[in-house]
Amino acid sequence: MSSPGAPRSITGIVRDVMEQNVSAVSNAKAALAAIRVADRGDRGLNAFLSTSDDAALAAAETIDGAIAAVGAAGRLSGVPVALKDNLCTAGLPTTCGSRILDGYRSPYEATAVRRLRAAGAIIIGKTNMDEFAMGSSTENSAFGPTRNPHDPARVPGGSSGGSAAAVGAGLVPAALGSDTGGSVRQPASFCGVVGIKPTYGRVSRYGLVAFGSSLDQIGTFGRTVEDAALLLEIIAGHDARDSTSIDQPVPPLLHETTLDIDGMSVGVPAEYFAPGLDADVAALCRRAVQCLVTAGATVREVSLPHTRLAIPTYYVIATAEASSNLARYDGVRYGSRAADANGLRELYERTRSAGFGAEVKRRIMLGTFVLSAGYHDRYYGRAQQVRRLITDDFRRVFQSGIDVLFTPTTPAPPFLIGEKVQDPYQMYLSDVFTVTANLAGVPALSLPIGTVQGLPVGGQMVAAAWREDRMVRAAAALERALAA
Repeated sequence: MSSPGAPRSITGIVRDVMEQNVSAVSNAKAALAAIRVADRGDRGLNAFLSTSDDAALAAAETIDGAIAAVGAAGRLSGVPVALKDNLCTAGLPTTCGSRILDGYRSPYEATAVRRLRAAGAIIIGKTNMDEFAMGSSTENSAFGPTRNPHDPARVPGGSSGGSAAAVGAGLVPAALGSDTGGSVRQPASFCGVVGIKPTYGRVSRYGLVAFGSSLDQIGTFGRTVEDAALLLEIIAGHDARDSTSIDQPVPPLLHETTLDIDGMSVGVPAEYFAPGLDADVAALCRRAVQCLVTAGATVREVSLPHTRLAIPTYYVIATAEASSNLARYDGVRYGSRAADANGLRELYERTRSAGFGAEVKRRIMLGTFVLSAGYHDRYYGRAQQVRRLITDDFRRVFQSGIDVLFTPTTPAPPFLIGEKVQDPYQMYLSDVFTVTANLAGVPALSLPIGTVQGLPVGGQMVAAAWREDRMVRAAAALERALAA
């Protein structure tokens, strides 16, 4: 594996393995060794919850053998990839960062993971996360917080903080996460990497442990737009085992990263540049917009008027769905079980009290309340109506001739560990620019656009549903312009 100072692209790694300049085994060994060093000690990253040492090396040996024998290889052959620990994986625990699933091993594997293996990826391990993906800092993990690779005193973002930190630290070139309200893009911004949330239905959710079923999507992390786009191209596509999976052709995303953006129309939503946006972040965004103009795009201001309602709408819908989804953790079917309980009710109460953390309990209680008799229409029903208004805002803008939107990914750079733990509302506002894409079901991407006092800052690209091609093309062009 390459160090953070000398990164290789995924295509470069595969080329080296194919030409037998570097073996898949050496890539796997280097990644595992780097993880052991980086995660060690109280100030370690704590990016991984488990690693797949023997299985990873065995898979790498098989890849090297196939290349030596017949020159056969997949598009990810010899590439170490990390997985967020809410993706069911053969041979490894799937804990969701929770004590209630401590040590649990799934009897089946997520479709996205199977597609990675089929492409020759080496599954290195499972990464730390906010418990059941509920959080914006990876401080809610039952197994301790992950630290930001650029400053160990700060959070890596969440809930996919372990995956983002692993890529940002150069431990692996790519990783998968899940994005319910920004959980790929926000940590990508905080860790200085690229994160993509696809259109809802683009990637199968089979084998992704559910949080908010109408919002969840599996997303990708890479050091560059090209790497994250290639990973998405491989895991995308229809899957009959997921009823929300849509049979839409997958565009050649890797090819899109090579194209220019002459004549592309970029919209800048006024609502995303309101008071509360950090001044230095705003300055970096303005510079990025100018780079897009220099690269050939036309830019105009647009309006998404219902953006101000996104956070309350999201936290009603997401908690309601979480309340329903997490009812299955009862101490009976799987996971941990309270000992010596007297009766079923006490078993449920004691198992859930001990197994769930504070944030998960908070969201279950809130979700149960908004779904309860007498309150369903007042809260959940109304939130769904506002969700439609937010979706219509995006549809109207894209129908007006806008190809992509550009916004900040987060309102400020990474914050200190512990800074917002006692103020859930301020924590929730970390996702103020990302939840809208989940509510509308449209694709969105975060890429690095600079630093503030040495801390990474991300800019966000958003496109119409199924137009990941436009989004990736614009992001890659901006990436090149910023590097020029």
